[in-house]
Amino acid sequence: MCDKCSENLHQSISPSRRSMMLLAASALGAAAFGGAAAAKGTKAPPKPQNVLSPDAALKRLMEGNSRYVAGVSRRHDFTHEREALVGGQNPYAAVLSCADSRIAPEYAFDSGRGDLFVCRVAGNFAGEETVASMEYTVAVLGTPLIMVLGHDNCGAVDATIKSLKDDKPLPGHIPSLVAAIAPSVKTAAQQSGNALDNAIRQNVIDNVAKLKSAAPLLNAAVEQGKLKVVGGIYRLRTGAVEVLAQG
Repeated sequence: MCDKCSENLHQSISPSRRSMMLLAASALGAAAFGGAAAAKGTKAPPKPQNVLSPDAALKRLMEGNSRYVAGVSRRHDFTHEREALVGGQNPYAAVLSCADSRIAPEYAFDSGRGDLFVCRVAGNFAGEETVASMEYTVAVLGTPLIMVLGHDNCGAVDATIKSLKDDKPLPGHIPSLVAAIAPSVKTAAQQSGNALDNAIRQNVIDNVAKLKSAAPLLNAAVEQGKLKVVGGIYRLRTGAVEVLAQG
């Protein structure tokens, strides 16, 4: 065989071989995901009462908040719940909350173990790790609802407003929080009314939008009607959560 023919043959085989390798990798990934889905489908959820539609999940979440505000929270049997949840979890809602010590989603929504999948960070913004965590709870655990929960008098948002106004960076790693919250603060600065309240609300709205549009998992779940992403503001004085208008 001439050198040119050998070269042409090698060129024709190599792409095919690369394609086969990519196809095999894709098949393995699909098989793993399909196996997990099949296993999940054949195993009863540890908390069957948590298998809800997005709207029903939001209704249940807010009913829990109403009990909390009224001071009639339920007594949860944590011993029984621990036993039921050893082999898995199927939370009915996920909450992205501020890390503020005055905010505790599990209490605020009167929930038991295994009911809420909670991510907390000062300023309740969806960074890369948080988006990935929310993808996990939706795609793997089947969670039908995400709430981005801000709160009034948020120190992280207030610090961002002051840092931008004074053009003075904050110490340590705190500037990373400022950078994440700054776009919402700048948008809210164009609005009339209380600057802090506006920025807190805008921060929630922006992070709801970010999670709803996060490709390829969360946006697909939203489009298919399997997931609802909403925003809320926790009122420190009363404990009530105000669900923001969904548009």
